[in-house]
Amino acid sequence: AARWLAWRTPPRSRGPTRPGGVPHQRPPAPADVRGVVLLNTAVHRDSHTPPVIRLAHAVRGLTVSTTVFLRGTLALSRVRAGRPMDPATAEAYLAPYRGGRHRRRAIGNFIADIPLTDAHPSAGTLASIQAGVATLDDIPVFLAWGARDPVFSDRYLRDLERRIPHADVHRYPRASHLVIEDEPRVITDVLTWVHTRVVDPPADPPADPPAPVPDLNAALESAARTRPDAPALTMMGGRGGAEPTVMTWSELAARVHDAAGHLRARGVHGRVAMLVPPGPDAIAAIYACWRIGASVVIADRGLGVRGMRRALQSAAPTFAIAVRRARALTASIRVPTIAPAELRGPASAADVPPDPDPSPDVLAAVVFTSGSTGPAKGVRYRRAQVSRTCELLRTHYSLGESDVLVAAFAPWAILGPALGLASVIPDMDVTKPASLSADALVAAVRTARGTVLWASPAALTSVVRTAHRGGPIDDLRTLRLVLCAGAPVPPGLLEQVTALVPHAEVRTPYGMTEVLPATDVAASEIVTAGVGDGVLVGTPLPGVRVRVEPLAGGDLGEILVAAPHMRDGYDGLWGITAESPPGWHRTGDVGWRDGDGRLWVSGRRSHVIETPHGPVAPVGIEQQVQRLSWVRWCAAVGVGPAGTQAVVVIVIPDEGRGVWAGYDRSSEVRAAVRDSLGIDVAAVLQRSEFPVDVRHQAKIDRAALARWAESVLAGHR
Repeated sequence: AARWLAWRTPPRSRGPTRPGGVPHQRPPAPADVRGVVLLNTAVHRDSHTPPVIRLAHAVRGLTVSTTVFLRGTLALSRVRAGRPMDPATAEAYLAPYRGGRHRRRAIGNFIADIPLTDAHPSAGTLASIQAGVATLDDIPVFLAWGARDPVFSDRYLRDLERRIPHADVHRYPRASHLVIEDEPRVITDVLTWVHTRVVDPPADPPADPPAPVPDLNAALESAARTRPDAPALTMMGGRGGAEPTVMTWSELAARVHDAAGHLRARGVHGRVAMLVPPGPDAIAAIYACWRIGASVVIADRGLGVRGMRRALQSAAPTFAIAVRRARALTASIRVPTIAPAELRGPASAADVPPDPDPSPDVLAAVVFTSGSTGPAKGVRYRRAQVSRTCELLRTHYSLGESDVLVAAFAPWAILGPALGLASVIPDMDVTKPASLSADALVAAVRTARGTVLWASPAALTSVVRTAHRGGPIDDLRTLRLVLCAGAPVPPGLLEQVTALVPHAEVRTPYGMTEVLPATDVAASEIVTAGVGDGVLVGTPLPGVRVRVEPLAGGDLGEILVAAPHMRDGYDGLWGITAESPPGWHRTGDVGWRDGDGRLWVSGRRSHVIETPHGPVAPVGIEQQVQRLSWVRWCAAVGVGPAGTQAVVVIVIPDEGRGVWAGYDRSSEVRAAVRDSLGIDVAAVLQRSEFPVDVRHQAKIDRAALARWAESVLAGHR
């Protein structure tokens, strides 16, 4: 690869010389190069040469006389969850170099050939390789990177990304220096990449003329012109009777303009991490970034410090806007940080250039998933995709200037200005949806005269539980539409919510961080359809296509979605993006379509129970058990080896303690599942709470529950 890159480099008038003054000769070109795969490596030299390399240079005699260098390299490997390399594998690496110094001479030469100064004989060759990398623009490149490598850290990955901007990248968060040994899926990803990007790349579909896409700030600026004194954002006061904070459209537009000027003056560009709680500061900063053509990186603080740090490391922001308590986090990833207060007021620089008109294909946001079924993934959205999402929401739900969005799920307050909607954020902890009380919701709706409510099942469950009476709440009468999404919604909850707001239409959009919404259904239709093997999520929205790929041995299938507003891909996770067919998103959910073409969701693919009689999804079982009067929440999991798993139901009862549900309750659960679905339940256990996702607090971590149930049934608890 080095010889080929040097060959592609334009010739120099006076090239570097080898020791002894012999000029370098251009090596012969390979006959054909179709693609390049690079694992942790580097092509540039700077003052930050890894200490390991400097140490090896200083004592490179030891690399020949001993196996210290080899053993140190192998010690960097951390296969699967931190375990060291298997001894047999390590011995295979060591075997060729045993038997004397002559076996390790090449290692010494390798270390000696690394240029640490411009005077080094190999410095010119490395410079040629650096220049040659720039000529890879016509050749596919795949960067497979171990994120925990102490030698070739992420800074070298970012350097290669700058030099090869078209490269496909997969960053393996648990892999270290020996990427292939540390992450088994690397081989599969490389072979998939070679097949799909080199051997048999898909033909580009005929391109339609691009439709005009409005700027993400257009609706905000229009509202500032047409209704400047109308409220744009209302933050409900905290407990203790604090007055709400209200910002008008003209004030919000001015905040965005000023913030954009400050960002320009500071030279902000590229990706900007947002570590600011939802509210005026966050919204002004996000729209200011979009105004100057930058993109935003959004990760819930509910991920915890460690999860947020992993997310930000993978997204590699160039700047951060952060409140004081997040400064330690931004310092740990070494990114320049701006306080929200620094973006207020007119910009001091008089020569701030005018705002650009970014292309619809410019990256708008990297939004991290909740991490409910694995590490949180960064989802890329371009400006056109964000605009299309807003347009679909606006048209499908008939959103207009008279509507006020009650954002019980705070990220939706961010889209309020892009939709041209006034927004109100209730008094709640936005990282804990279940903290929304009926009183807090009533206060928000009454203060802002809210018309549209967006909330997760956990938030609405809390509202129902804290309502002072079971009937309609008159203060919620201004609501015309209630949207509940984020996790399967039990029909019983929908009936309770409808009882609180009988004058509003209650609907449940189905989607995910990667594409939302995809389908939609009215609560009345769900109640009429009754409890089945899953949750009815309705029919695809305009422009959305849905297909179900059958699983082996059953009627269930994995759900795939395609839509114009679908995500651009996963950030730095090419292999996971490639698991979906081109133009489609593999949701990871399983379900089926009924005779009317409606989609039913039966659970996550990773939560399917592999019984001796075929795959069984959990949601259908849970829907049946949830109907029992004493069950507040439940989960169905599989215990045992795949293909022989037994179904275990875990419940959170209204009353009762202990791990075992008891004979009567167990019999009732078994009968409910057997009579409706023909499935045998092996055991019924009890818990006081379930592990759930951090964002919606409604997606049950069934994998953790399965491990707990297996431990209980084995007599370990």
